[in-house]
Formats: sequence, C-alpha cells, structure tokens
Amino acid sequence: MSLGRSLDPDLREAGRLLLRSTRIRAEMDAELYRNAVERRDELVDFFKEQLGWRVEFHEAGEQLRLHKRRFDVPADRGPRVERGGRPGPLASATVLVVEALVCEQLWQRPQMSLQELLQAVAQVCAAETSAGTLPAFPIVSPDGTALQEARRNRQHMLDALILLERQGIITSDTDLDQAADDQDADLVVTASRDRLMAKVSCFSPTLLGLDDLPPAEHVAALSAETLPMGTTAGADLDERDTTVEERRLRAIRRLVDDPGCDPLDDPGGSTAYLNTLTGRDRGLTVVAALDLTVTARRDWWEVTDPLAQASGIDFPNGRRSERQAALKVLAYLNERPDPRAPVSVDELVDLFTQVRARLPRWAAGYGQRLAALARHAADELIAVGLLAADSDHPDRWHPTPGVALWHVRERPAEPTGRHQPHSPGHLVPLFDDLGHPFASQVTTEPARESGTANAPTHPSR
Repeated sequence: MSLGRSLDPDLREAGRLLLRSTRIRAEMDAELYRNAVERRDELVDFFKEQLGWRVEFHEAGEQLRLHKRRFDVPADRGPRVERGGRPGPLASATVLVVEALVCEQLWQRPQMSLQELLQAVAQVCAAETSAGTLPAFPIVSPDGTALQEARRNRQHMLDALILLERQGIITSDTDLDQAADDQDADLVVTASRDRLMAKVSCFSPTLLGLDDLPPAEHVAALSAETLPMGTTAGADLDERDTTVEERRLRAIRRLVDDPGCDPLDDPGGSTAYLNTLTGRDRGLTVVAALDLTVTARRDWWEVTDPLAQASGIDFPNGRRSERQAALKVLAYLNERPDPRAPVSVDELVDLFTQVRARLPRWAAGYGQRLAALARHAADELIAVGLLAADSDHPDRWHPTPGVALWHVRERPAEPTGRHQPHSPGHLVPLFDDLGHPFASQVTTEPARESGTANAPTHPSR
C-alpha cells in the first residue's frame, strides 16, 4: 500500500513554516516565498494527501496559506500576543472578539486610525450588549473606575492589532508596543483585503447555521470538513459517522501538530492506527518528509523539531524560574516508584520546599507562593504534553507516557570563583547560592527506544 506523497528536501522548510504559522508571505523571505510559489503544487498535494489540509496561493495578497482543520480542536491553544518581540500570554476571549470586529471594520474601510476603530467597535458592541451577543466595550468615561476599564479596552484593541500585524494582515505607521505605553498616542493601520479574505478557514457561519446551534456545538460546526446535509446546516454534526479516513487523519494531524501524541487515544477504532504497520509507516513517512524527529513507542510518540521552525515551543530551553521548576518536576516524576501516578500541588510544594532548604533564595520572586510556582511549572509541562490536567481536581495532574522519554541530568557549569569542581557522580544543584540557575548545566534528552527515528539530543518543538 502506498504511504502517500513525500516532500522534496528543498520544500521542507516551507512545509515546517506552514505548520507553525499557516502562512508564507513575500515579505518574510523573498527567496523562500519564490521557491514555495513556483513549486506550490507539490506543497498542495503533500498537505492534501497526508493531512487532508488545504493550501491556497493568493497572488494579490502575496502569500501561501495553509488552512488547518481538526476534528479534535485543542482547547488549550490559541494565538499569543507578542510584546517587545517576545511571546506573551494567550489572547483572551475579549481580544479575539475585538479582533473579529476589527476585521469587519477594516473590510469596509481598509485604512482607519486607532481612535476610529475604537469608536466603531464600541458602537457595534453597544448595539448588541443588551442581547448578550457582544461584551460591553466602553472607551471613554470621566469616572475613575470606568476609566480603568476604558484603558483596558484600549489595550485589548492594541493586542488585537498586534495579532493581525503578526499575521501580515495589517501594517501600522507606529510601533504598536510604543502606542500601548502612551495612552494619548494615535496611529493609522492599513489592511490588505486579499489577506483578510484568506484569514477565515471555516465555512460561512450563515451556511453552518450557527444561530440555530447551542454554543457548545459551535466548535464542531466550525471545524467540519463539509457542509452537513439537511435543512439546518449544523443539524447532523454530532450524528455523523467517524469514517476510517477521518480516524487516520486525526492520528496523523496530532502527530505533526501536537508536541506529543497518544496513539491509544483513538475513539471509534478497535486498534490504534499508529500501532498498525501501515499507520506507523505513514506516520514516520510524514515526520521524515518535514525533517522532524520522532521517538515512537506503542503508548507515546514524541515529535520534535531541532530547527525550531515547525513550532514555537522552546522547551526545555530557558532560564525562567517556571521553566527550571518544570525541569525539576520532570526529574522528580521519573524518580518516583510509579512515574505515571497522579501528582498534586501539595506534592510539588513539598518538592520545592526541599529545594528552598538548600537554596533559600531559589525562585525568590515567588516568596512563599510555592503553590503558584507549582501550578506554573505544571502549566509548562501541560503545554508540551507531559502532564494532563485532572478535570475533577484542579490541583492534580496526570503524567503522560511521554515523561519516560525524558532524562534530566544536573551538571555544574565551569567552576568559577568559590565554586569548586564536584566529584564524579555527585548530585549538582540546579541553582547557585543566590537562586540563579547555573549556565548550561541542565540537559534534557529523550531516552532512546527501539523504533526511534533520528532521536534528537535537544528537542525544541
């Protein structure tokens, strides 16, 4: 049986960038864009055959656009607001609503000032707030409390513009980060209608009949591959049968789109697709076609990108207290008699208390809030698929099989000053006496397994 189309080595970088940002624009890299456009048919065929995703070329908008669709939309992801060139927090629901309203206004008038956008969005929200379809969006008030809300809404607007600028949909005549610091600053944004048209990947909400569906069914409707049959577009969404090909696509899409993949999480199938000979070979073929690396086991597939082009995940790199705490938790999980047993926030607080006993100034910014540090460390591991939240107990987490693939080794930096070399085999602390992490002392690598393909030394996906 054919495993489908592979990807030419000259197109693999373009494939990885499409996976990460879903767009290749002319202004990003002229040579990369030109090569991708000239050979776009190969990219179109690869993503269609292997992942069931559509790649479109927009000549007027000067971009290639990958439309990702998943039956199981990840609930813990979303666009992040970058500030100062650094990845920021996930955009809030309010920011996403404002982004959609801004797109509506810019479609009608491609060039508008910040104040014009604020006024237009405020008017739209005011007209529908009473019906509960849009949130209130006050932008000016003499009252002190309401003034804070107005400033917060202005920041929501700027965050929405940052998201659109990152997608290449708008340009601004002023740096958006600077505008956030100056409450009196105004700016003018210009939108590309061609790129606005390519932004939405779902069918028209009108055709889907979203108004007739409860909110809990909107995600399933928006991620549908085809328009359902019947008088109401969304009437049969929950009743459609999961076909064999849908099950296969679900597994392969998770493989390239998630940091870790549980092959046993395969609803509707008696045998996990990735554990069959055909599924395993297809999965390895797709991963190799994109120059990704994978460690494959019967209970877990760990996919990484040493070039850090297919994903924004930078784990395990980083010197932040939360990242270092996450590495400590990862090492602790594998030291327990049962690494897969649930772990609670109290257990992690006890772990960090032991670290504090040796290094009183470790994570000093958290003070006595070790429970908060434990939750942030758990969030770090959830983001890379190594922990799963317990829906019944908010402060308890379940390690995934992926924890067994990671080894955390603690080693000292080059001895300087009063720090003396440690004897071989001596356990080396993660942090110095001031609570700062030693440089280049923690390495993490997935354990090698039979059946691994190009297991990376420093995973970064």
